[in-house]
Amino acid sequence: MTQTIAPRVRVLVLLLLAATGLLLAGAGPASAHAALTGSDPQQGTVVDKAPDQISLTFSEKVAMSDGSLRVLDPKGKRVDQGKASNISGTTYAVQLHGGLPDGTYTVTYQVVSEDSHPVAGAYTFSIGAPSQTSVSVADQTVGGGVVGWLYGFGRYVSYAGFAVMIGGAAFVLACWQRGSGVRAVQRTVVSGWLALTAATLLLLLLRGSYTSTGSVGDVFDLSLLGQVLQTKTGAALVSRLLLLAAAALFIAVLFGAYDKREDEDKRDLTFGLAIGGTVVAAGLAASWAMAEHASTGLQTGIAMPVDVIHLLAVAAWLGGLCTLLVALYRADTLIERSAVSRFSTLAFSSVLTLVTTGIYQSWRQLGSWSAFTETRYGQLLLVKIGLVALLVGIAWISRRWTARLGEAGALVTTDAEEADDTEDTAVREKEHVGAKAAGADSVRAAQLARQRAAVDAARRKRQRDADPDRFGLRRSVLAEAGVAVVLLAVTTVLTQTEPGRTEQEAKAATSSSASSSSSSSSADSSAAVTLDMPFDTGGEDGKGVVRVDLNPARVGANEMHVYVERPNGRAFDVPEVKVSFTLEAKSIGPLPVTPDRITTGHWSAAGVQLPMAGDWKIAVTVRTSDIDQTTVSKNAQIG
Repeated sequence: MTQTIAPRVRVLVLLLLAATGLLLAGAGPASAHAALTGSDPQQGTVVDKAPDQISLTFSEKVAMSDGSLRVLDPKGKRVDQGKASNISGTTYAVQLHGGLPDGTYTVTYQVVSEDSHPVAGAYTFSIGAPSQTSVSVADQTVGGGVVGWLYGFGRYVSYAGFAVMIGGAAFVLACWQRGSGVRAVQRTVVSGWLALTAATLLLLLLRGSYTSTGSVGDVFDLSLLGQVLQTKTGAALVSRLLLLAAAALFIAVLFGAYDKREDEDKRDLTFGLAIGGTVVAAGLAASWAMAEHASTGLQTGIAMPVDVIHLLAVAAWLGGLCTLLVALYRADTLIERSAVSRFSTLAFSSVLTLVTTGIYQSWRQLGSWSAFTETRYGQLLLVKIGLVALLVGIAWISRRWTARLGEAGALVTTDAEEADDTEDTAVREKEHVGAKAAGADSVRAAQLARQRAAVDAARRKRQRDADPDRFGLRRSVLAEAGVAVVLLAVTTVLTQTEPGRTEQEAKAATSSSASSSSSSSSADSSAAVTLDMPFDTGGEDGKGVVRVDLNPARVGANEMHVYVERPNGRAFDVPEVKVSFTLEAKSIGPLPVTPDRITTGHWSAAGVQLPMAGDWKIAVTVRTSDIDQTTVSKNAQIG
């Protein structure tokens, strides 16, 4: 039976790795954790007057750099100027060039949310009337491609390494102190440290490209790395590396000086290692809490400590489970029932902690019962809850096997073990005779040593497999570990998914904006009209923009203001401006209006009478010198 279990284990491991890969691949580009909740102008709207700036409002604060917020004209040329700035709360704006012509403009943004995830998107609005545009708003994603996949893989490895390192050390100190001298256990904990360290360095290198260009070639760009080091996420990753140096010292003491002490001399050192290890572990957990979901949103002062406790509980449970599995399959020394029982108690306490902290985190990230089924975060959370329930069920089976183990650690004396002793004695005699025959022959001595080691390994394996209860425990723990691998993958994807509360708030804001846009469109018949018309009189310095403001743009009396500006936005001192109104559909007009000069570049007329509603042609004649003048026109709906 023991011979057939190995192929099954290999198949199970391959299936688990495949499932993990599918989950990580299915994550795709990182989902936005800061959602766009408003914009001015709004998406899809048509404005009569070119705005001075574009503003975007997000669900949380975001980090912006040069080029984070861009505005492109119909030909794809940038018309924004300067760097985007925070104008209030979570609203950010960028200034536009003056005198923008009519057409459809594209707003693109690429920022980093407060919980460290990149956010990208685009939308369009029009000035005057919609037009054809060469800019595509499709594929406005960030965090995807090879760099995105590597970043997601690095996150998974970092979580796994943290759990194995912290959980393995906790297992040795709290459950099986003799395990500090077991080579397989030592390798497991050190592997966790190496995995976490390597993954942290990888994330630090990938971070700049992940949040900006997404190009593999930018991974080693030192300027991007310098920018990353100035961010919250960069500081968290550097702090993690520093804490890993302290963790290396802790591991060295645990498997060095601690292992060499007698059992009665370990008490004081155990207490010191437990305190120091807890501090280091909490610091490592805080490097996630300070830069991700817990660091933004509701009740961050409570959420961050809760997140630290949650991560420590995960590590104690899953990392300890991994170490127990290694001890059952690879350890030279048989693990005692008392050690397994102590871990069972530790795991049960960890599960209770996970449930308590998980309920709080679920409320904080979802906010409503409907978010469980209506958001991707909620759906993934349901999968995670199901996996935890399955894991607890398998753990209950493992507890039953633990209760059936012999107190002495299942070190039963069987005929097979007596045969092992006989074989062991025979090998020693053979070694003795061989040593005499070989004399100083080092090659023969090494050969005998390898034979001796092979016999010892075979004897230990038969001892591990001799007890059917221990064999049952090994299989159930292996099943637990398999579910834990998938659970960790789902958790990694969850950390990259937009929280349900944020997603629902963004949907509500979008619906509100759409309603507001619809209301504004229905009220356009009585709203003021602003028209911008570029002109060129043909003479020297004859180019500019004339702007006509008509308020309230309805049948009857209206107030009109005319502004004449140079292309750079400064007031243009022209000698004369004339305006006329024509309703061609009814053959009315032209109705001439001569505005009064108020100041340089500003002309005004009150009581402008428009007798009928319709599509009026507004023509403006601008004279820049005694002989240079031109007439420009644009239509506007009046009434």
